[in-house]
Amino acid sequence: MRRHPTTALLAMLTAALPISVSAGDRVETTRGLVEGTTGPVGVRSFLGIPYARPPIGDLRWKPPQPTERWEGVRKADAFGPRPMQRRIFADMVFRSPGVSEDCLYLNIWTPAATAAAEPRPVLVYFYGGGFVAGDSSEPRYDGAGMAQRGIVAVTVNYRLGVFGFLAHPDLTKESPHHSSGNYGLLDQHAALEWVRENIARFGGDPRRVTIAGESAGSISVSAQMASPLSKGLFAGAIAESGSLLRTLAPVPLADAEKAGLHLADALHAGSIADLRAIPAEKLLEDAATSGVGRFPITIDGYLLPREPGAIFEAGEQAHVPLLVGWNTEESGAGAILRDQPPTRANFEKAVRALYKDHADEVLSAYPGETEDEVRQAATDLASDRFIAYGTWKLADLHAQTGGKPVYRYLYAQPRPGARGAVHSAEIEYALGNLATNKVYAWTPDDFRVSDRMQGSFARFIQTGDPNGPGLPEWPALQSGGSAQYLRIDAHPQAEPDRHRNRYLLLDRLRQAKD
Repeated sequence: MRRHPTTALLAMLTAALPISVSAGDRVETTRGLVEGTTGPVGVRSFLGIPYARPPIGDLRWKPPQPTERWEGVRKADAFGPRPMQRRIFADMVFRSPGVSEDCLYLNIWTPAATAAAEPRPVLVYFYGGGFVAGDSSEPRYDGAGMAQRGIVAVTVNYRLGVFGFLAHPDLTKESPHHSSGNYGLLDQHAALEWVRENIARFGGDPRRVTIAGESAGSISVSAQMASPLSKGLFAGAIAESGSLLRTLAPVPLADAEKAGLHLADALHAGSIADLRAIPAEKLLEDAATSGVGRFPITIDGYLLPREPGAIFEAGEQAHVPLLVGWNTEESGAGAILRDQPPTRANFEKAVRALYKDHADEVLSAYPGETEDEVRQAATDLASDRFIAYGTWKLADLHAQTGGKPVYRYLYAQPRPGARGAVHSAEIEYALGNLATNKVYAWTPDDFRVSDRMQGSFARFIQTGDPNGPGLPEWPALQSGGSAQYLRIDAHPQAEPDRHRNRYLLLDRLRQAKD
């Protein structure tokens, strides 16, 4: 089996680690012994393993710190608490016991066989939720399905909202790196370091780690690709709908610090010590009503040394194979038309309000005359503006400068009863978790789509290439007009990119605005 390329340094760091799973359900980590459970499908799970100290008290708004060693056996049979968050997204279902600042835990699913001919590839998955919600315990991210395909699957908690992304001048001053914010992304980085040090003990190969995620998780993947801190910690990347290159783009540190000062003023906190003394539940609610809005990712000079687009343009990102794509209905026509009927006149009016002097170019790129055509054009424009364009930018730049293959997809399988493939709809299909979602009456076609999609993803995690026996032919992306992607639905096939003109237009308009 072909392996991902590795660096000599990483090989030396991992050469001494065991390459077979410990007997039974007990595994000795670098910090102590954990005891997981074996499920009925031949998968061992280790849930709620701490990968960093609880970021509470004086550790609030500090980079994650190594866990202290524990004595005896730590039970790893239940998820840890989810990060502090409000109830925002109705489709999120949690198996964790509640919210807490003490949230830096990860979960592992690994084949139950006690030994393997060689260490297994590893998937590390970051959840979505706009960096304000989400949790590694969500059933749609469950790793048992991937473990059944011979992959060691890991899901990771990371800090959210004000707890994960607050920047403030005083936090910058106290930092040895002269940075603040991005604590949630630093959590992910710390989890990847934990995986490098420990995953071989669970049967995984630290030289064959693929990071993946959807929405905010996909943005996280692009951030870890851009960060010099995480280079060498993974050998492949999967980005499902989102990238730091346009979606929730980071802001300069000084701008993020102003938001932190605004919050402190709104909460009548005269110092960081005062902010750290606010109980977590109160801080969560007060931050939501302070008028500050979202706490953005920051160009902090440490995790992100400069604007991510410049990093990718210069080819300074991690040079790893990338599997990347988005869904056909990432957003709805209503995001453009609001409450107006899908007529040509209403669409044109909305586009002119958004694009002013450039409206004619946009209308040409998103044509439509009939109601169905206008509805589709508005859906396409809304989806591109929301997240598709930013994901395209990641694929396009990495194909140009990343030095490794890029495999692009367009996910087009609607859930039962839906018109199009909405944002996040592909997760259960890709990870083999349709059965965990009881909302939909899944059809045989859905399970066939899932089996093929999971097979392609698993193959990519194993080899850096999604092609394999019994799987759809998936050509690597070629830059320019001949670019190909895989359309994923009940009848998957490779198609030429017919809409590159849309993204080039949005790119030009964005650059002119910047």
